[in-house]
Amino acid sequence: MHQMSSEMQHCIEECLRCYQTCLGMASNHCLPAGGKHVQPEHFRLMMACAEICRTSAHFMLIGLPEHKHTCRACADVCEACAKSCEQVGDMQDCVETCRRCAESCRTMAA
Repeated sequence: MHQMSSEMQHCIEECLRCYQTCLGMASNHCLPAGGKHVQPEHFRLMMACAEICRTSAHFMLIGLPEHKHTCRACADVCEACAKSCEQVGDMQDCVETCRRCAESCRTMAA
């Protein structure tokens, strides 16, 4: 069994937190709020962000070296999601969680 670095452990936690935040906010905040919260581009980005975060965590947990690729993609999608959530407004939790995850993923992708 390979020893996981604390940096990777931290990234897995950030990814899972972001997955939970994006999916939870999309379902429990954006859907009921309606309007700009459910514009297709924004809503799809939140769904994509949740999924790439889940996938990146999965790749790191099973120890695939290809996690560098998923982490790079994850950082990009998280950044885009943070920007979108910022524009929609009233989504600070999501903005901050996505930015933290993006930062952590960029470190893992390096």
